[in-house]
Amino acid sequence: MQLRIYNTLTRKLEPFKPVESGKVKIYVCGPTVYSPAHIGHARTYVAFDIIIRFLKYLGYDVFYVRNITDVGHLTEQGEDKILHGAKRERLHPMELVDKYILQFELNMLELGCIRPNIQPRASAHIIDMIEAIKELVEKGYAYESNGNVYYDVAKFAGYGKLSGVKKEELIKHRVEPAPGKRNPADFALWKKAPRDYPLKWPSPFGLGFPGWHIECSVMSMKYLGETLDIHGGARDLIFPHHENEIAQSEALTGKTFVNYWMHTGFLTIRGEKMSKSLGNFITIDELLQKYSAEVFRVFVASSHYRSDIDFSESAMKEAREKLRKLKRALRVAELYARLTDINASEKESSLFLKTIEEIKHKFITAMCNDFNTPQALAELLKLASEIERANENKNVSKAAMEKARDLMLELGEILGLFREFREKEKLHKLIEEIVKLRTLLRKAKDYEKSDLIRAMLHKLGVEVEDQNSESFWYEL
Repeated sequence: MQLRIYNTLTRKLEPFKPVESGKVKIYVCGPTVYSPAHIGHARTYVAFDIIIRFLKYLGYDVFYVRNITDVGHLTEQGEDKILHGAKRERLHPMELVDKYILQFELNMLELGCIRPNIQPRASAHIIDMIEAIKELVEKGYAYESNGNVYYDVAKFAGYGKLSGVKKEELIKHRVEPAPGKRNPADFALWKKAPRDYPLKWPSPFGLGFPGWHIECSVMSMKYLGETLDIHGGARDLIFPHHENEIAQSEALTGKTFVNYWMHTGFLTIRGEKMSKSLGNFITIDELLQKYSAEVFRVFVASSHYRSDIDFSESAMKEAREKLRKLKRALRVAELYARLTDINASEKESSLFLKTIEEIKHKFITAMCNDFNTPQALAELLKLASEIERANENKNVSKAAMEKARDLMLELGEILGLFREFREKEKLHKLIEEIVKLRTLLRKAKDYEKSDLIRAMLHKLGVEVEDQNSESFWYEL
């Protein structure tokens, strides 16, 4: 099956062909670490985590870079976001940065996201940025003005090709007016720093700091080469950030900067944009206090990565129920091997194996169609239903059910699910023994103690269900 990706640049689905056969070089814009990461970040990074997992599943050697912005990202008022956060929390800027890098790393770990191969910090690549800016000035794409350096958008013929913005309309869009600019739409490559500014570096243009856009151009090309296979981020980065990255990078190299641009849709809270002023701002820490990481991953997978997604209690409840169904079926498949009352039919086993193979084919087909996770998740839920049906009828072989279990784990791994089934083997064995003890108590008609054990396990997030004389469990 041919993988096809929707390219924001061309606005159409395209067959995926990497620069180097068998390898994928992907860059995803990382966070500006001045405050806690929120569920909008979580949606984007979980979506790209699933994309990266599927690329690996297809056999690609994936080299993944996600940056950390710790200088140069300015607010609309022209203040560095890191300095703004440092003032708010009364910390040294680099102390603030370290605090939120650590928190972000822990959040990504808790969400089950694969760690990038390299996670470069902007402040560690200042020399590289200065060299790139010098080259842009020498080539005539940038100019100095009173200690600042600006990119001249009029010099780049392709400006606007990603976002669709026209040069004559740029004045209507978000621009940074400043004295010394040739055009209000020109953007900063280097900013002059006031004397008491805590984040500044020496350069041929004077003391200052880099602009936000040049950072990603330099860091991505340093580690992935002059042409990237995939560059991703949230949709709000298309303009001006990614548009400016193209202008800088292609002016530097004369080559295509990125072959496939991918962008995630927005996340809203009960239909409204997330905002602290509206009281609906939710950090990843707050999310994980209420919901498991895998419930959130199912929530994310339930919508296409390019679609907007609305976070609500009902949506999370639905995601939790989907996950419960998947985990219950997985446990049913695991415990099927212990059953003694099955009446396996060769015909039924063969039909069952054919059905689950069709489910696998449809799952992979969906993912090859621009990573269509809603359809893929629907196929995984079909697999769960097939397992439950076979368990009720007790007419497929244990070997066939084992293949269904293995397929559930295989496809679930692409969505980043069922970590506990792989990571908690010793704990699972302990729970298994506790459930066996409870079964003995039930057989002895000591229902008070058996109910107490069941209630205690429920408090720990373990659900126990009884079927005749047998019991099975799964984690919520």
